[in-house]
Amino acid sequence: MTPEVGMQVKIDELRTALINIRAGGGKERVQKQHESGKLTARERITKLCDEGSFVEVGALVQHRCDDLGMEKRELPADGVVTGYCTIEGQGVFVYSQDFTVMGGSVGEKHAEKICRIIELAIQTMVPVIGLNDSAGARIQEGVDSLSGYGKIFYRNVKASGVIPQITAIMGPCAGGAVYSPALTDFIIMVDKTSHMFVTGPAVTKAATGQIASMEELGGTDVHSRMSGVADLTVRDDEECIQKIKKLLSYMPANNKEAPSKKDALPPSNIGKIEEIIPTNPKKGYDIRKLIECVVDGSKFLEIKPRFASNLIIGFARINGNAIGIIANQPRFLAGCLDVDSSDKGARFIRFCDAFNIPIFTFVDVSGFLPGINQEQGGIIRHGAKMLYAYSESTVPKVTIIVRKAYGGAYLAMCSKDLGADFVYALPTAEIAVMGPEGAVDFIYGHELRESQDPDILREEKTKEYRKMIANPYRAAARGFIDAVIEPDQIRQHLVKAVRILSEKHVETRLKCKKHGNIPL
Repeated sequence: MTPEVGMQVKIDELRTALINIRAGGGKERVQKQHESGKLTARERITKLCDEGSFVEVGALVQHRCDDLGMEKRELPADGVVTGYCTIEGQGVFVYSQDFTVMGGSVGEKHAEKICRIIELAIQTMVPVIGLNDSAGARIQEGVDSLSGYGKIFYRNVKASGVIPQITAIMGPCAGGAVYSPALTDFIIMVDKTSHMFVTGPAVTKAATGQIASMEELGGTDVHSRMSGVADLTVRDDEECIQKIKKLLSYMPANNKEAPSKKDALPPSNIGKIEEIIPTNPKKGYDIRKLIECVVDGSKFLEIKPRFASNLIIGFARINGNAIGIIANQPRFLAGCLDVDSSDKGARFIRFCDAFNIPIFTFVDVSGFLPGINQEQGGIIRHGAKMLYAYSESTVPKVTIIVRKAYGGAYLAMCSKDLGADFVYALPTAEIAVMGPEGAVDFIYGHELRESQDPDILREEKTKEYRKMIANPYRAAARGFIDAVIEPDQIRQHLVKAVRILSEKHVETRLKCKKHGNIPL
């Protein structure tokens, strides 16, 4: 049967309205978006979601501002496309700001749409993904726009630790707009087309006299290398979308579930670990090569790879199970912990703990980085974040001491005293209050000064100290290490540890305790 003429008219009106809305800001603005190297809001969603799975919510929403000529302007979907879909079978909610519609500026209704998506994601316990491309607050809407941002921030915090939140910065992000991404779990930035700053070049110059470009203030190099704001950087929109999918694959839908398990794969890197690790504790090496010899398919998704490079964090799989990896990097600052690496490590630990991802820690640390800048920069406070995060976490925790493990930094890298379930050490491990050379100078300083041949005496005492103290067997004898293992046995121990700890459950919250006070 064909519909009545009146009904067909109504259907045609609906279809026309939706066609106009899906056209965004029109052909010219879409062309300009493409010329700047960016996909449109809807193109991004199409590439992100499984084919045919996206369902739009709120397409017909319109602003209600009557000031400053806004009563004459129609803004399709109020500048943001919102809805839900599946990504590789996983349900998600997503919003994508449309820069072709008034620069993707955030007004009252624009913000309400984003808030509703986050609320629905919380209620259905699935991840939320934001594709940000916005000029910022819609000035014509004044305090309504500011209120909208505040409501988004509130929901970001409400969702934190409940569902994963991923934000892709795919265009400008300025002023209050930067704080919603900062409240989410991971930020991905697109090189050259995305920027983040609280105050832009013009305001910075007016307020301080400093002249800086958008790249210098908030480009990908700044936030991936210096500030640590960006977790990942990519070349273009296409790579950004692929990186979102990859990141999401390691996460559960929510904090009540475990990450999905994949087929187990042997490492594709079959190099011998004992050839990677120098026996000389002062010699550097790339700990990534060790990690790649251990994890499934030798695949490791590193997070914040350019920020605080002395500590490596990221995701991998062991026997098909998603894991979080934290490792000292001896190639940079001898793997010392400093202000930035402590922040980097602590936040990653807390994410893994919130979402039931086991934590594997590879230790080769000579201590906390000494120096006036570190002390004045608050290494005590920042280093304490690592202690707090490991102590607070209840997920399976396995530690492998590769080489050096000295002083407070040994404790901070998930020692048994901070809650590690299993601690393994290689024969190259040195566990002590300080390195042998420093210890000898401290203990035998007077004798060395009085000796006629201090170099020979120092060498003798250093060997003696290593034999007595700075080795894995002393710690194993005290029960601080569960086993001293050969390098090529690391993977099999990790596989078995994941299996036995898969049902680990720890109830730690006291009824009288609301939450702790991490040393921020």
